Amino acid sequence: MLEASLNGTSLDLVSENVKKLKILFPEIVTEDKIDFAMLQAVLGQHIDHANERYSFTWQGKVQALRLSQTPSTGTLLPCQEESKDWDTTQNLYLEGDNLEVLKLLQKAYHNKVKAIYIDPPYNTGNDFVYSDDYRDNLENYLRLTGQKTEDGLKLSTNSEKAGRYHTNWLNMMYPRLRLARNLLTDDGVIFISIDDNELDNVKKLCNEVFGENNFIDIFSWVKTETPANLSKKTKKAVEYILCYEKNKNDHKFKGLRKESKSSNGLLNQSNAVKRLVFPKQVVDTSLADGVYQAGQYGTSSYKIILLEDTEVKDGYFTKDVILEANFKWGQDKLNKEIEAGTKISIKTIAFSPSYEKKEYEPEVPWNLINRSFNVKTNEEASKELERLFGFKVFDYPKPVSLVKYLLNFNVGQHDVVLDFFSGSATTAQAVLQLNAEDGGNRRFIMAQLPEPCALTSEAVKVGYKNICEIGKERIRRAGAKMKAEQGSAVEGLDIGFKVFKLASSNFKKWNPDLADLQTSLEDMISNYVQGRTEMDVVYEIMLKYGIDLAVPMEEYDVNGKKLYSLGFGSLVICLDDDITTALIDSIIQLKDKLAPEKMRVVFKDNGFRNDAVKTNSKEILKQARIGEFVTI
Repeated sequence: MLEASLNGTSLDLVSENVKKLKILFPEIVTEDKIDFAMLQAVLGQHIDHANERYSFTWQGKVQALRLSQTPSTGTLLPCQEESKDWDTTQNLYLEGDNLEVLKLLQKAYHNKVKAIYIDPPYNTGNDFVYSDDYRDNLENYLRLTGQKTEDGLKLSTNSEKAGRYHTNWLNMMYPRLRLARNLLTDDGVIFISIDDNELDNVKKLCNEVFGENNFIDIFSWVKTETPANLSKKTKKAVEYILCYEKNKNDHKFKGLRKESKSSNGLLNQSNAVKRLVFPKQVVDTSLADGVYQAGQYGTSSYKIILLEDTEVKDGYFTKDVILEANFKWGQDKLNKEIEAGTKISIKTIAFSPSYEKKEYEPEVPWNLINRSFNVKTNEEASKELERLFGFKVFDYPKPVSLVKYLLNFNVGQHDVVLDFFSGSATTAQAVLQLNAEDGGNRRFIMAQLPEPCALTSEAVKVGYKNICEIGKERIRRAGAKMKAEQGSAVEGLDIGFKVFKLASSNFKKWNPDLADLQTSLEDMISNYVQGRTEMDVVYEIMLKYGIDLAVPMEEYDVNGKKLYSLGFGSLVICLDDDITTALIDSIIQLKDKLAPEKMRVVFKDNGFRNDAVKTNSKEILKQARIGEFVTI
């Protein structure tokens, strides 16, 4: 049985990278440290010693990199009162600075997200750029949100007059994109909406983070069909969506599926001459009944040879049709198409075959996105949101149809979708609609900073204080609307979401007051921060352990002690005091009942009645083949 003490931080990415290096190059490890001289020797000619080389850099880049590598000591507090369908939903809404949120998701959602869509600030000079604190970003967030010292969330715009216009934006985006990449599955995709203010920079940034060889395309989306006459040079009708794959592969993206049925010829002049046998009673025709003799047929463009006599009766060939011509398909392909229900016809005396598929594969998407692909504009998106709320919520929201179209490129029915600049939660509504259309169980994870609504906005007038409140309400209304309009067709649709809010750790020992260490040490006798609940602690343990926040949870009362069972017994948590071996015996009985493949148990370090009970408990659990014994 493994014994461990739970670490109070999110995943340490630097340590993880060092582990990977040790596996790749074991010879570079000396006394558990990296010998960089040896690493250079191992890499040999692949090291660039030149003083001048191509690179993309800006002021603060190294600090931004380190910020992405610094583990978070924060947590996400469950907020059941603002959630919907808490006990059953698989969807998450995470309120807080997305940099810290992304750090906290590293363990539980590493390599789990199939697609990320983000619509970050465009850096137009009017939108905000969150100013990260390289020393302690969590502390900075808590202070700005009024959880520490100051009241109110203070965000600033990133004006060109500030002198570091592009720099500030890059320093915000760089660490977030680095962390986001870790969450993508190996075949996962990220879509980034942007305009021409930062298009050039975000392309260079993504080339560095995701790899230039994993670039897919820049999609041009027609955002308006009535562009303003503000420029003396051009009318701006499009915005851009950059697309990168974590590891580019040969799988085709899915665009629109061809709906209209039409005949397609089987001949192509550039193909080699092949012999194909078209089975009898399968190929239909408009030819008159009778026998057709072997010989040369075809058109002015194609020579087609009928190799053996054949016969027609009642619109079908009653003998095999054996032809020689420049066919696109071989015999195996023809046979498979017929088995799949593809209709084969030879309509005229030219004996030129054509086919009509029962169902067409989706076409690879164009890099132009407009109404032809059922994608709407900003104006239409604004009206749809206004109809949902009853007032004008945002000026330029993204249409749900755009996000749906993008997600359909590669997202399957059971995949996870992340948006960490979720705004009004367009992506969440897109996921709900996709599930409603095909019965899928896609999950969404939304993350959003509680950015205050403008004081003069309609949202503030009707009672919404920040963007998070609007996003959560949109999901509620959109889900309710689907249920009301589609009824039993979407009976099992998950329209709920669990709300969590970024905060400092629940454990005092992970939140020491460096200015008053004596008080901090005394406080650690009682484990938790004042005002926090056991449920808060359970979810922090899940985060720090790397467990999905949506896994099933059951509570058991055993002789006045509470056990939390997660994932059908894969993790059992007891946060009570005065634990005895009688409770340990009950945990073993629970293990036998639930029969998990592996069970891990977590206790408070000072929760046992005494040291002897703790020692005996460990031995009993070891005998019962408990996989891991953890204390906090």
